[in-house]
Amino acid sequence: MPAVSGGRRPANRQLLADYVYQELLASLMDGRLEPGAGIGIDRMAQELEVSQTPIREALARLEATGLVRREALKGYRVAPLFTADELDELMDSRSVLEPPIAERACAHVTPAVLAELEQAVDDLRGAPTGPTFAEYGAYWEADERFHRIIAQNAHNRFLLNAYNALGGQVQRFRFFGNLGVTDAEHAIAEHTRILEAFEAGEPAKAREAMLAHISNVRSRAISDASTAPTA
Repeated sequence: MPAVSGGRRPANRQLLADYVYQELLASLMDGRLEPGAGIGIDRMAQELEVSQTPIREALARLEATGLVRREALKGYRVAPLFTADELDELMDSRSVLEPPIAERACAHVTPAVLAELEQAVDDLRGAPTGPTFAEYGAYWEADERFHRIIAQNAHNRFLLNAYNALGGQVQRFRFFGNLGVTDAEHAIAEHTRILEAFEAGEPAKAREAMLAHISNVRSRAISDASTAPTA
């Protein structure tokens, strides 16, 4: 199993858990932990010089994203890359769910929420988009944050649970390893149009802008999956 990236190990327990999570996430996104490979908890603990506890906690968090899978009596294994068909199904689900979420959130938007969305778009514009997760991780985080803020402010716990179950865009971003973010210019423009609808207080336009964004991302994601090299 390839070693994960090095770094100074924090002493605080929560910071340590977050550090281990980020190290494993980077290895998964960069492909250093290859699809289908088993993940040895003992070995990972040795490589990161931590106990098994934060490794197990990180893997449980990663299982919720769909990046790793737990098999009975076998432990954790790296999930395979999504196929073009699976990405199509994911994006189809997002196109059903996220536009009405955006409409509801826009109808309830507050100055504080608007400021958070504006910051997320500003962070997207300033984030690097290079070929490793260390380079494009900040872009991914800002992208995820933008959509999560909207979902969290739609004032419907069931819609939020459904949104969380889809796992955001993490599966799509796995295709950017060794390439970098291939659609940043388009995605930032689409996020900006959603933000403008929120700033104008126009829920119907927020719904339309989100649907257009998800539809465009769907086309780009399927293209990325179709042209990605196979292992």
